[in-house]
Amino acid sequence: GIPISKKITVDRLEAILRETFGYASFRGPQAGIVEHVANGGNALVLMPTGGGKSLCYQIPALARPGVAIVVSPLLSLMRNQIQALEQAGVRAAQMSSAVDPASARRTAQAMRAGEVDLVYVAPERLATDGFQALLSETPLALFAIDEAHCVSQWGHDFRPEYLQVGEICARYDSVPRMALTATADGTTRADMAERLRLTDARVFLSSFDRPNITYTIVPKANPRRQLLDFLRDRMDQSGIVYCLSRQRVEETAAFLVSKGFDAIPYHAGMPTKQRSANQDRFITGDGVITVATIAFGMGIDKPDIRWVAHIDLPSSVEAYYQETGRAGRDGLPSDVLMMYGLQDIVQRRKMIEDGDGSIEHKRSLRRRLESLIAFAESADCRRAVLLRYFGERHPGQCGRCDRCLSPVATVDGTTDARKVLSAARRTGERFGAHHLVDILTGQRTDKVVQFRHDVLPTFGVGQDKPPEHWHHVIRQIAASGLLEIPADRHGLALTGEGLEVMRGGPEVRLVERGTFSVPAARTRKSPGTGRSGSAGPVGLAPPDLQLWTAVRAWRAAEAREQGLPPYIVFNDATLLHIVTHKPSDRRELARIHGMGDMRANRYGAALLPIIAAHGKV
Repeated sequence: GIPISKKITVDRLEAILRETFGYASFRGPQAGIVEHVANGGNALVLMPTGGGKSLCYQIPALARPGVAIVVSPLLSLMRNQIQALEQAGVRAAQMSSAVDPASARRTAQAMRAGEVDLVYVAPERLATDGFQALLSETPLALFAIDEAHCVSQWGHDFRPEYLQVGEICARYDSVPRMALTATADGTTRADMAERLRLTDARVFLSSFDRPNITYTIVPKANPRRQLLDFLRDRMDQSGIVYCLSRQRVEETAAFLVSKGFDAIPYHAGMPTKQRSANQDRFITGDGVITVATIAFGMGIDKPDIRWVAHIDLPSSVEAYYQETGRAGRDGLPSDVLMMYGLQDIVQRRKMIEDGDGSIEHKRSLRRRLESLIAFAESADCRRAVLLRYFGERHPGQCGRCDRCLSPVATVDGTTDARKVLSAARRTGERFGAHHLVDILTGQRTDKVVQFRHDVLPTFGVGQDKPPEHWHHVIRQIAASGLLEIPADRHGLALTGEGLEVMRGGPEVRLVERGTFSVPAARTRKSPGTGRSGSAGPVGLAPPDLQLWTAVRAWRAAEAREQGLPPYIVFNDATLLHIVTHKPSDRRELARIHGMGDMRANRYGAALLPIIAAHGKV
């Protein structure tokens, strides 16, 4: 690493943010992260999708002398990031299997000479002898390890090739290292820090809240009909439908096409060429729907995905959060829908039991699945339950989820909750849900007898109700924060609130089994969006709508000419800023959100006359 002679100030970093990327100020913890890393500190960054993670390493990379090495798992993500950086005037390149030998040689030469700002590399390439030799000859600014949860066996996207990354980067102890991810619970975070040799790094934990997303979860009745209801006013919006199997992907895509939607399938069983073509069409098109297995999307940088629908149950809360997080990365209102049924739960459990992995790993997967079912069945505000899972408090009543918009009927479940809490407490908080249900329903299993739990006062106190009822109660009170599963053991433990309820504290409201959601997906117009992606945002006056349409058409033509996705030229949030602020000269254009000096200079001559022509009232 190249030593820095004097401290890099926040003013200098803000100037890069403003002039290169076109943003007036840092958001949330960005300023602290950027200053810490720019001045040589190591960092572990957890920030939600759309929260501006990339800027956290891109700005220190531009502020520090030398070359920043960005470890990223997917070629499509690298390509998109590099295209966006080049639009902003940043020197960026990738070293991967997608690069021809001549380009790779030119990039290697530029690295040795320090004539490139950021180089994106896949973990497999980083581990090769040739690339490690190149690193030793390169003046290094920093290492950024993106999608860092891939290093953890507890993460939902474990990739063994990530295991060498920490060791390689740590060899350059004078070069700052940062790991970044959007989804990791406490266990995964600890595992990441250890495996990436970042146990001494400063941890920056952002809020996991995505306030622009509206959450809806419904029991699966007629998935195709429910999906059509959800999509009725979204014909021209880009979205993703997630399915569990390849067959379901193909069938659902064909069904949507038959109903007039521009839908394409995407799954690992397709020929590589077709899969790449479909992904490109989704990224570059407007209003294209991708129907995909959960393997799709990691590394999809498209900011204008307006909705995500799961027609099958995801594997965990982390997977759900990451997959739904692909909606609304530009900060504009977006909707997510999840359907699930008993068959989904049975199928997911079978996949865990039939899959590879140790007993410990399977237990972890089961626990994560139970947390997801608890989230789905809870009567509480979806946002509050989701954030509680990641260790964050939210007061509820978010106004942007189905529970807040259409509250469900609940019953007094205080007595049942106390029975469960008492059973957990009396067994030393060392046992899981199945064992507690056996005790409550009076089952003398070998385990119950072995621990003499058949002599407890709680043995058999719930035998008037079936085991399914007690599992439902346990899931709901876990989702509402009365029970937790500590990372260091496997039993259900009482939280402070749970202890209070058990000792006669506040009433507990539970959703009755079978009535825990609205009967079908509702079509609901999002605040701030119109009937469709092309109709423009709600509330725009007719002249502004005409300007929106004109600038959008210009952007599409410009993107086609350059062979880029339209959002790389600039995204919908920037487009909206142009329409509402109507800049009249290049200086004002450069100050538009997400524009920056380079884009303003490049596109001003074409854009300003369009704005002037539509700006007259």
